[in-house]
Amino acid sequence: MQPDYVELSQPDLTKQIRERLSKGSSERLGLLTSINGGQLAVLLLNPTAGTCSLIESPIENNTYKSFTSTYAQFHWFERSTFDMFGIVAEGHPRFKHLVLHEQYAKDFYPLRQIPLPEGFHSPIERQYQFLEVKGEGVYELPVGPIHAGVIEPGHFRFSCFGETIVNLEIRLGFLHRGVEKRLTEVPWQKAHFVAEAVATDTACANALAHAEAIESIAQVEVPERAKFLRSIALEIERLAVHIIDVGGMCTDIGLLGISATMGRLRGNALRMGDLISGSRFLRGFIIPGGVRKVDERRLGEIKAGCQQLRKDLKPVIRMFLENQMAIERMQNVGSISYSLANEFGLVGVGARAAGINYDVRQHFPHGKYPEYAPLPVVEKGGDILAREKVRIGEIWSTLDTIERLIDNIPHGEERIDLPRELPKMAWGVGIVEAYRGELIHMISTDMNGNIRRYAIKDPSFDNWTAISIGIRNQLIADFPLVNKSFALSYGGNDL
Repeated sequence: MQPDYVELSQPDLTKQIRERLSKGSSERLGLLTSINGGQLAVLLLNPTAGTCSLIESPIENNTYKSFTSTYAQFHWFERSTFDMFGIVAEGHPRFKHLVLHEQYAKDFYPLRQIPLPEGFHSPIERQYQFLEVKGEGVYELPVGPIHAGVIEPGHFRFSCFGETIVNLEIRLGFLHRGVEKRLTEVPWQKAHFVAEAVATDTACANALAHAEAIESIAQVEVPERAKFLRSIALEIERLAVHIIDVGGMCTDIGLLGISATMGRLRGNALRMGDLISGSRFLRGFIIPGGVRKVDERRLGEIKAGCQQLRKDLKPVIRMFLENQMAIERMQNVGSISYSLANEFGLVGVGARAAGINYDVRQHFPHGKYPEYAPLPVVEKGGDILAREKVRIGEIWSTLDTIERLIDNIPHGEERIDLPRELPKMAWGVGIVEAYRGELIHMISTDMNGNIRRYAIKDPSFDNWTAISIGIRNQLIADFPLVNKSFALSYGGNDL
């Protein structure tokens, strides 16, 4: 998708943001970043129209007036943009480092390509300052960044009164790998290998977002068969992860028999990924221009696998949803209201469980969507139970969607050749409904047709704050369940 592009002054940008993100507007914030440190780049999405707009605004004195106090969804974007480019959001209510920790030099901004203004010094120290909650009987409980098991590193600082959590501050960045910068260094023809490795459990979705962005810059249309195959692969990835996430919730509640069964059935979904792509995790399948070749007989095996998996899942999921202990552990726990979910720009399962009817498949073209998009599964409770019901509902709709795509897939080519060079000074955006929600890859080329800026917004970036909101006034013992119900990515967030 090629965004509508406009360049505005800072006052005009502020006016545009105020008008286009006002209450009742159909637009939402996609991402905020910079290209080289000399400007802001704000991507606004219009789900109703299925379009996006990129507003680029030059800045003076390396500062701009923060949007966070008015629009909460800017809060992490502005901190991340400071970390990467050194651009200061004046008036940000809690301005501090987001990604780069104490070991980095104070004035180190890895994506900045132009010199800092003469005499500029960082307005904040590298030493991270956690929010301190004071009061008689209040104590802090630090957890992480290293955890038991195999989960990735992240630090959770709980302020508690007795067994009740008063505040939670989440600190990530321990995995920062420099992915966005690396994507500007490798030849663009090979960049898909890096793009799909952004988050290994979302390899297919990242590969698709990358391919859509490259194809929009190159102004090419992939064959119809490739679009169908891309959507089938994307739904297989969604199916496999939703199954194991429901199983993970059962693990944390203590329903180990159900958990073990869901783990086994996830293996059946992964086998579908192997059938279509040769990789259980769908690596190396979606590439700019199309997909790798697929044997027609394997599509029949995938459809048969869907039918068997639906049969095997039904009694296990029924057992989970009818277990009174499970219901009591999930109901009215970790609740997010519709208004807060909307204010902070939540996406995916977390948003739909709070009553927000937003699924990228319904609005933005990718694969065979919106044409084959299933109806969004929406709940209104906003609690753990609502998120699990959304996830389970999407398991059923995903199985149906895979079968419908296979039934209607045409014969024909699966890939086209791309031009040897990309257009100069062009923009491309890929917007995909990954299993966690709205995933964005935005690419800008330079005067030679090389990638000068590659920006990625993982759905987890929108949703980590929701855990802090949902856990307030809950018991310490409820945190693992609240955390699991969102099932967010550390690596995908720490690019």
